[in-house]
Amino acid sequence: MAKYTIKQDADVCIGCGTCVSLCPENWEIGEDSKAHPKKTAVDDLGCNQEAEENCPVQCIKIVENKD
Repeated sequence: MAKYTIKQDADVCIGCGTCVSLCPENWEIGEDSKAHPKKTAVDDLGCNQEAEENCPVQCIKIVENKD
């Protein structure tokens, strides 16, 4: 089981692309012009933590999974 789960409230996302520019390996802009994670289950936070911290509408949350 992955160590972390990335949750995003797509309804709140404004599609600014901050997460995509900070973490292109796991974030992309979808056809709806909003950002979406490529993977929601990760073992290492990597740049996803930067994406969470810098999201202007705070729609990204990273949760540590309980084993």
